[in-house]
Formats: sequence, C-alpha cells, structure tokens
Amino acid sequence: MLYELVAFSDQIGILNVFRYITFRTGGAIFTALLFVLLFGPGIIDLLRLKQGKGQPIREDGPQSHFSKKGTPTMGGLMILASVTVATLLWADLSNVYVWVVLLVTLAYGGIGFYDDYLKVTKQQSSGFGGWARLGLEMVVAALAVYIIMDLSTPDLAGKLALPFFKTALIDLGAMFVIVGMFVIVGAGNAVNLTDGLDGLAIVPVMIAAATFGLISYLIGNVKFAGYLQIHHVAGTGELAVICGALIGAGLGFLWFNAPPAMIFMGDTGSLSLGGALGSIAVA
Repeated sequence: MLYELVAFSDQIGILNVFRYITFRTGGAIFTALLFVLLFGPGIIDLLRLKQGKGQPIREDGPQSHFSKKGTPTMGGLMILASVTVATLLWADLSNVYVWVVLLVTLAYGGIGFYDDYLKVTKQQSSGFGGWARLGLEMVVAALAVYIIMDLSTPDLAGKLALPFFKTALIDLGAMFVIVGMFVIVGAGNAVNLTDGLDGLAIVPVMIAAATFGLISYLIGNVKFAGYLQIHHVAGTGELAVICGALIGAGLGFLWFNAPPAMIFMGDTGSLSLGGALGSIAVA
C-alpha cells in the first residue's frame, strides 16, 4: 500500500525511500512488532475469557509442561493479524509472490484455527482428523506451487536449484509440484510439532525468517544474484518484506510467550508460520 507512494517521488523526493525493499522490510518489522504489543493484551484477555480451561497439554511432552495447564491458546491470531497488516501496508501488492505466500499463510492459519477450536471445545489434545487436515494442507500447497511455477521464467519453471552448485538445475517438470508440496506441508507440520512439544517454536521461526529474508533479497536482486552467481528469480525480493513481518510479529509474540507464558500460539500460529516459510522456500 505505502509502496504506491513511489509514484509521487518525482514531486516529493523523500518518498523515493519506499522504492527500497530494505526500507520497507524494516517498516514491516516495526509495524508487526508494534501491532502485537498494542493489541496483544486485549487479544489475550479475550481468548482467556472465551477458552476458560485453555489449551490441553499433550501427554507426550515434558512433565514440567503440565504446570502450564490453563494457559490460553490461539495466540497465532495476533501473529497472523500483525503479519497481514504489515504485509499489506509495506509490500508491493502488485507482486503475485506476495499474495501466494500470504494466502498460504492465512489458509494454513485457518486450518490450524479449526484444529485449536476443536481441542479447546473438546478439552483434548487431538483436534482435526489427521488425514482430513493433511489433505487440505496438500491442496493449498499444490495450488501455491502451481502458481509459483507459472510465475517462473521458462528456464527456471519446474526446476530445482542445488546449493553450492552455481549452474546446476534439476528439471523435475510436473514432479516439481509434488516436491514443492512436500516442502510446504513438511515445513508447516515441522513447526507445528516443534511448538506442540516445547511451546517455544517462535525463536527458530524468527531465525529461519531472517535467513529466508536475506536469501529472497539476494535472489530477487539481479545484480547481487549475478555477483554471487546464483539463479535470479525476478520478484522474489519482495518476499523479504513478509519475512520482516514474521520477525516483528515473532518478537512481539515472544514478549507474551516467554516464561511464564501468558499465551500459546497453538496450531493457528505454528501451522501458518511453517506454511509461510515453506512457500517462501519453494519460491
């Protein structure tokens, strides 16, 4: 949204800063962080009021975690809201990659929300049926990968680049959809399982988001990609803004999630964050 101010940079020179991805990534970090810090307490109070007994504790986790019983879950709602607001505010909304990643994030967040809702209402650690949930995740992931392939140039579409081999490309053809789907679904459930066992997946997510933000920026910049002799994927640099939003939202959530935790992100947060990282990786 703010990116559109670049159109007026000829009249007001300072608006030219909105042209730079680095500036807008910083803005996304600050916006997402501020959103969570401002609205987090109200969201936590509302969730605590609605949920009563809070999130059921998994029996296969550490015994010390049973002391956390009664802590509200679905804190991923504040993460999703802040990431969405920051992305819509700072990203170039004409970039289709941004919409693909954002929609995967929201779709996985919706699946996770339904799972959390069932857990809270039934007061048991198992929620949404495993195969039904996995099937929905696969459909969303397959659609996202297909769109990403369609956005790619003919010399990159359906091909897998290998790290440290600067010119190597494996042509997977239609099989790229299966591989990309595996990456997105796998990333979503990896973060979900990590958070389910220790409740502290947010820091690894922030580290991964920072890493993918740097990679996206370098690969999306034709000059840096050429200098580093890596494959340039036009448009993916804008994904650094989403990565910035993930970092800011994560920092804000950590303020409330650090021991003693006031809230858990639940599947609403963990599944959506993993889906976001997976879709960025595929792009």
